[in-house]
Amino acid sequence: MALVSINELPENILLEVFTYLPARQLLLRCRLVCTLWRDLIDLVTLWKRKCLREGFIPEDWDQPVADWKIFYFLCSVRRNLLRNPCAEEGMRSWKIDENGGDCWKVESLPGAHGKDFPDSKVRNYFVTSYALCLKSQMVDLKAKGYWEELMDVFRPDIVVKDWFAARADCGCTYNIKVQLLSANNIPLASFEPPPVTIEQWSDATWTEVSYTFSDYPPGVRHVFFQHGGKDTQFWAGWYGPRVTNSSIIISPKMTRNPTNACHSSAVTLTDQEQERGQAQGQGKGKGKGKECTDYLPSVLHFYKRF
Repeated sequence: MALVSINELPENILLEVFTYLPARQLLLRCRLVCTLWRDLIDLVTLWKRKCLREGFIPEDWDQPVADWKIFYFLCSVRRNLLRNPCAEEGMRSWKIDENGGDCWKVESLPGAHGKDFPDSKVRNYFVTSYALCLKSQMVDLKAKGYWEELMDVFRPDIVVKDWFAARADCGCTYNIKVQLLSANNIPLASFEPPPVTIEQWSDATWTEVSYTFSDYPPGVRHVFFQHGGKDTQFWAGWYGPRVTNSSIIISPKMTRNPTNACHSSAVTLTDQEQERGQAQGQGKGKGKGKECTDYLPSVLHFYKRF
């Protein structure tokens, strides 16, 4: 019986086999085997199939994606880049910038004159005092696995979220500041809304703060996150805003805000043969979009009560 080469299989079958292989093996080993495998592994079809197989997108997904290989990577490593966001390890991983009044403290939910958190998995929160309390983290994106070309060329969305609440019996002021920084810690984009003041005798409802950095300038290497506040009654103890469940997530959706987008691109899934023909005709060159001369950071934050 004559041996049959795996390359004699229909391309659809080869693609289906590739969908079951780890992405790292595909790119570092399989792609080097021959030109046929290289061309198949570079197809949009393969990476969209892998996204479908691993549940990253639904069957009826119809949103444009700039690069399916990058999309797959971002989905596979999607996680919260902040450490100890819910005070499970006390104050560990947080830098104390201001420790006024009776200092920062960790308490268990719901706390005195408080309410349960919307997510039952969150059990603790950080609480401030009668003078300003601020704490922060600096996230090194390269150390987290997000390389320079990814941040400079593809510029995936950076989604920042935080949660805060007041005690029902005491007013408070909540602060948040998030900055995208260069390798030399030069601010390239920032989110710093006015402080939020909650009056005494509120309903102690938890509020979510959300902000998305889109189409930011190239050169982002760090994300600086800082939040905190103080109470408005100047009471000894811990009557200031409570914060928990903070997050910084590199979004796999790579959405673009048309009001301040410098450039955009999209890939529409096509027939495999057509796709390969286009790749061979165009070579490996990449076209450039319209260059951005002015960067005006969007202010797309909102506060949502729960």
